[in-house]
Amino acid sequence: MRISASLTPGDMQGPFAEWRRFAEARMERAALLATDRGARALLGQVRSRMAGAGLGRLGNGLSSTSDLREGRGIHRYADGGFSASGIVFIRTGSDRTRGAIEAYTRGADIRPVRSRWLWIPTDAIPRVSKRFRLTPSLWVQNGLDRRIGPLVLIKGINGYPLLVVKNVGVDLSGRKRSARSLTKRGMPRSGQTEKSMIIAFIGIPSTTRAARVDVEAIARIEAQALPGAFYQALGRI
Repeated sequence: MRISASLTPGDMQGPFAEWRRFAEARMERAALLATDRGARALLGQVRSRMAGAGLGRLGNGLSSTSDLREGRGIHRYADGGFSASGIVFIRTGSDRTRGAIEAYTRGADIRPVRSRWLWIPTDAIPRVSKRFRLTPSLWVQNGLDRRIGPLVLIKGINGYPLLVVKNVGVDLSGRKRSARSLTKRGMPRSGQTEKSMIIAFIGIPSTTRAARVDVEAIARIEAQALPGAFYQALGRI
């Protein structure tokens, strides 16, 4: 007995094209999910490192977004490839906060802009006044010349200037930032002792801030985790 068969080519393009579109759609969605997850993870790591480096809540000035959250979808290229991305960015509009983030993540040489000196507040006076870092220009504006006393310019032993306040009251326990003006009778307030002079600001020509958080190194670690996040997302779709 002899058996023979013949094959006639059919239309394979239609079914294959449909499967290919389905597979590509899954990969595109997985890429969007993975990069969104990576951006969130990077933001969390950077904020955590900033807090651990003694920068308090400075990391709250950062945020993240992605092609997924922005609703843009993937980016297509002429050669048929595609990409998806997520980013961490500085969200605050405060120039001071933006400058601090850039300085502590990249390092910076800080020099005065409007005067010859950078004025550094000491522990004898409030660090913040009305939600702004205290500077000599805010001293009178925010009423500290009445609450503590007028600033007086003197020369320090190294030749740099000092801004001091004379005849003030400070906490008996030595608590920092407790300076207050004397009463109208020239006496310290309750719980305070009189001090002939406190140093409020130290003037320096410039300062250097070393980077405390290496954002690029953290980003490289998160980038290495992206393939795993992609395959994990692909398995859920």
